Amino acid sequence: MQTIGLIAAMPDEIRPLLRMVGEARREQCREFPLWRLRIGDTEACLVESGMGPLRAATAAEALIAAASPSIMLSFGFGGAILPGLRVGDMVFGIESWLANDGRFSRRQGIAATLAGEIAAELGKSLNGIVCGTIITSAGILKKADLIQSLPAGTSFPILDMETAAIAEIADRHGIPLVALRAVSDDAGEELSFSIDEFTGPDMAISPLKVMATIVRKPWIIPQLLRLARNSRIAGKRLAQGVMTTLDFLAGRQ
Repeated sequence: MQTIGLIAAMPDEIRPLLRMVGEARREQCREFPLWRLRIGDTEACLVESGMGPLRAATAAEALIAAASPSIMLSFGFGGAILPGLRVGDMVFGIESWLANDGRFSRRQGIAATLAGEIAAELGKSLNGIVCGTIITSAGILKKADLIQSLPAGTSFPILDMETAAIAEIADRHGIPLVALRAVSDDAGEELSFSIDEFTGPDMAISPLKVMATIVRKPWIIPQLLRLARNSRIAGKRLAQGVMTTLDFLAGRQ
């Protein structure tokens, strides 16, 4: 029986899906939480990677070792870089780029044709579905700076911190990757904090660091509340998108 491998970074991206699935068996895969699910007659295995390219790559290797998936689905939140995408819209990646020190390098591994087929299928029942470009960075970048140097021909660019790393691992193992990102902050939302202010060395959110940052920067509280609300919207939409994608992939097995 073929297995679909799923990978997402954060609990807020995963919880709505697990609520929708209902029954899931939790295990531990090295240092990563892992859930085994069933979609019809197809098995799925979900790993929570944590944030950042390094953890995403390590989690992808762990997922492949644990489940030997025939296809992988990376999903999560992302920030719209250009106007045109709204909170809750979903972008299927047809290109993956790594942004590092102002330079962009393209990553293989994305199943672009398959992504287009799934996007067309989801578009029959859900609005706000597009194919686009996923830009991955190791930290939060200013969107205004990115706009000036986006690769030519970029469509519906969305910023995340994991896809390019997962695509590289998937390509190395010869496993097609579908990447899905739901917009949690639109192009006009520039974050007023860096990820380093909220996380420890392992890129895990530290409540103490969050509180310390809020004490230093109380003006970010309205933005945090807005982002929390947007994440709830994006999380529900993302769960719908992932479930429909899993049904589509299961039908191809």
